Amino acid sequence: MDLQLKDRIALVTGASRGLGAATAELLSSEGARVVINSRDAAKLQATAVRIQKKTGNPVIAISGDVSNPDFPTQLIAQVVQQLGGLDILITNAGGPPPGRFESFTDSDWQRAFETNLMSHVRLIRAALPALEQSTCASVLTITSSSVKQPIPNLILSNSIRAATVGLTKSLALELGDKHIRFNSILPGWTKTERIEQLFSARAVQNNTTPELEQQKQASESPLKRLAEPSEFAAAAAFLVSPVASYITGVMLSVDGGSVKGLL
Repeated sequence: MDLQLKDRIALVTGASRGLGAATAELLSSEGARVVINSRDAAKLQATAVRIQKKTGNPVIAISGDVSNPDFPTQLIAQVVQQLGGLDILITNAGGPPPGRFESFTDSDWQRAFETNLMSHVRLIRAALPALEQSTCASVLTITSSSVKQPIPNLILSNSIRAATVGLTKSLALELGDKHIRFNSILPGWTKTERIEQLFSARAVQNNTTPELEQQKQASESPLKRLAEPSEFAAAAAFLVSPVASYITGVMLSVDGGSVKGLL
């Protein structure tokens, strides 16, 4: 299927590795003009070079911290200045640290709030003027399956990411008349560095090994395995593409059926 992404301008944050990098690569392979962002300039540039070599399409890397209140506006301005507009915005940021409720201070909560809610708010707000000029404007927030089924020992993520889902749905309703689509993907356990860190933390807590924790988690999925980043990317690329032009306000679980609820 042709996703009609050729020459569309896409910005993907949190894209030096993991889900963001996989999504950026697929968008580039479909012909999109892709900008990637993360805090680690060296790793981000290496990812841009790798994607460009694989897809044959230029990829722009702009490093910076989206949790910094001033940076999202600067980032969007650079994208628009360099490429002349913006069609697709994918907002993604690294998850907060694992831990139980009593282990976190107000400062921990504030950092999670800035990174995993306000980064989405500020990026979207800054991007709206450019998105309003697009003929196929689409925003995708990346959250977590924890918004449907809280994950043990992830109180910060369980709480803050739920607010991002509320934001996404509300914007789909508020800004539909501006022809901007808003959706979110709720990924389950996927083979990324973030997940490796969580399994390591579980292993310490349970006096086991990361490998055993991964096996235990995989066994809870109906498919009996973790997801590959490319499987997430396929869903993301479809949702932001013009092919999905009548899909908005959707919170799509990409979790192998792990969440047990009906909705």
